[in-house]
Amino acid sequence: MKRTFRRIFKITVIIIGSLLVFVLLYSGSAYCFSRITVNRNPEAGEYTTIYILTNGVHTDIVVPVRSDVIDWSDIIKYEHTAGKDSTADYVAFGWGDKGFYLDTPTWADLRFPVAFRAAFALSTSAMHVTFYRYLKESDDCKSIRISREQYEKLTAYILKSFQRNDSGNVINIETNANYGTNDAFYEAIGRYNLFFTCNTWANNALKSCQQKASLWTAFDTGIFYHYTKQ
Repeated sequence: MKRTFRRIFKITVIIIGSLLVFVLLYSGSAYCFSRITVNRNPEAGEYTTIYILTNGVHTDIVVPVRSDVIDWSDIIKYEHTAGKDSTADYVAFGWGDKGFYLDTPTWADLRFPVAFRAAFALSTSAMHVTFYRYLKESDDCKSIRISREQYEKLTAYILKSFQRNDSGNVINIETNANYGTNDAFYEAIGRYNLFFTCNTWANNALKSCQQKASLWTAFDTGIFYHYTKQ
């Protein structure tokens, strides 16, 4: 009996210890890599303004609805939103775990199975798209001026993140889990995991158009660090 207890105790200590070591290594790596700047001095662009927007956890990439590069309203339909408001000037894109988006309206609703599947790439992904009439710069919203060539690269990156049906159209997810009247969800490509989060996707979006970004980040703070530091 004592041997069994000791064995169980030893295994438990090893498991807890290993988890603690992993958490420390993960947190430390996330902090260090997020402080390494990629594209430290990006070329100033005069074509258009994009934004990075955070809700305190998740980063969206925000772009003009219309430009001579792309009219996003031809791809992301206003009628997919509850409000069907076609007066918006900006559209925000946020890639993430489908379970988080659709099954977790607030952090209080987060369930272990959803978190576990997301952490270990066992779920699918979705694109959350939100229309805005205007944006105001703040600690949570930063503007970036980019060139036409840079915007074309960003557009290509975003488009590649959508799943398509046989007709080549993006796939709207019909759900009542919308955050408001001006957003919609779409099937996306890729799987969320501990090393490729919603913020990793947004950080890579900035890399794609040669803007300041972290070498790697799992958190929104890793992105905004490069736009708030002096």
